[in-house]
Amino acid sequence: MYTYELQKATDILVKDVCAVKKGETVVLTGDSLSCMPVINAVASSVYAAGGLPMIITFPAPDGVGQAADPKLPIEPLTAAVSNCDVWIEFNQKWLLYSTPYQRAISENKKLRYLCLVEFTEDVLIRTLCDIDTSKLRTFMEAVAVRNREAKEIHMTTPAGTDVTFLTDPQHVVSVDAGDASKSGVYMMLGQLNVVPKFGSVNGTNVFDGTVTPPFGKSPAEPIRLTVKDSVIVKIEGGSEAAEYEKWLKNFNDPGMLKMAHVAYGFNPGAKLSGNVVEDERVWGATEWGIGYVSPTVGGPDGQAAVSHTDGLCMNSSVWLDGKQIMDEGKIIDPELAKLYEHK
Repeated sequence: MYTYELQKATDILVKDVCAVKKGETVVLTGDSLSCMPVINAVASSVYAAGGLPMIITFPAPDGVGQAADPKLPIEPLTAAVSNCDVWIEFNQKWLLYSTPYQRAISENKKLRYLCLVEFTEDVLIRTLCDIDTSKLRTFMEAVAVRNREAKEIHMTTPAGTDVTFLTDPQHVVSVDAGDASKSGVYMMLGQLNVVPKFGSVNGTNVFDGTVTPPFGKSPAEPIRLTVKDSVIVKIEGGSEAAEYEKWLKNFNDPGMLKMAHVAYGFNPGAKLSGNVVEDERVWGATEWGIGYVSPTVGGPDGQAAVSHTDGLCMNSSVWLDGKQIMDEGKIIDPELAKLYEHK
């Protein structure tokens, strides 16, 4: 159905985003729930670019991150991703933060890791094709500078989010704007991630967009989190809020009740689809992570937790040290607005 469009998207991914060179080894991982046409198309683009593709698939584990470990072929998987040049993850039950991931990031200093979990043909096409990545990159870098300079950030949404936190100069403000040409950890283009100072998040977060795991969709009734000193102290809403609270507490890990990071969505092609990587890039959304934080972005020690979950707050307004830059999803700062016009 998407033969030509998919080929265009995978060529952009391989040549422009990952900058795969002749002779480089590229591992593509997936599980029994992954979209194999996408994985196979990427492998073809890798081969056409002169790279050496290797596809690894296995049964989908029960959990994500470290919670996936019991059902993973840990040693052979670790060996593959610890010795390749590029690893693109297409797993439905993601390996991000799992033991193979941690070992690969620690041991493989040349690795370029790109997280494209749950990607289907239409998601890949929407989020990669017909986007001026050069202009988007310039815009996002400018937003990143503002966030790095800010000491306090305040966010609200029409659904009721009203949260404030402090920044930490030791924590990375990372930009995924379509350049995965150097060693490092990357996500799909169109996301700017901020790791608050641990223990500084206070207020209310209302998830009215996709929450995953455990749902993989927007809740029928928004999930309201009351947060004190970065710890979730109350969860309110409908039946899904009760299920979410039970899911978090069943880990018996205090880290799974701690706010981890917040990310701005800035991909002009993204729309709410139930795919978390696309959804958290919807323009004007902010996505809050809960649980594990890697030391690579939350230095020096990160935040310990056995897993990780993300929830979206739609149509966000943002103030940096009291100056508003975004109003219900629209950039209103004049200098930033002229760098990229989102229609």
